[in-house]
Amino acid sequence: MSGVSLDWFKALTWIFAIATGLLLAFWRQRRLHLAALGSVIVFMGTSAGAGIYVLNHVGDPRWGSKAEDRISAPPLTETPVIGRFMGSLDDVIHGVADSVNHFVDFRAALPVAMEFFVAAGWALALALPLGLAALIVSYADAQRRKAEFLKYKLQVEELKSELEDIKRHLGYPTREESDSS
Repeated sequence: MSGVSLDWFKALTWIFAIATGLLLAFWRQRRLHLAALGSVIVFMGTSAGAGIYVLNHVGDPRWGSKAEDRISAPPLTETPVIGRFMGSLDDVIHGVADSVNHFVDFRAALPVAMEFFVAAGWALALALPLGLAALIVSYADAQRRKAEFLKYKLQVEELKSELEDIKRHLGYPTREESDSS
């Protein structure tokens, strides 16, 4: 991911979400509400993942930290006469400079990461009503299928009874007569 620019990084979250939505829509054409929900969830996950990636790579120049913002500690060991006694102070000053540079990198990366986290939050806010709508539509579909199944079950029972009447009329032994003998 280090070769991907920030604009492409932002676009990838949308590309993954749209591709997932289209894939789900073509796979289950009658379930477009679930495709939309899946697309929003993928966008939320990729946006949160991108924000985490940014925070794990704070020193990356793509996030806006510039070389001019960095500080460097002066080498105290090269000081004439007392330079050889300044080794431990030199290490402390270099540690402080590295900490400040890390903070500058973090400060530059935090707004970029927050953009991704805010996008993930908006996706979560959109996923909740979409999930509720998907739940309602799925419940209605299940009730419709249950009613159809009950209708077909009643039809089969009616056909079975008609078949038994026809068998009795033609003189074939019915199920009840063959069970008793």
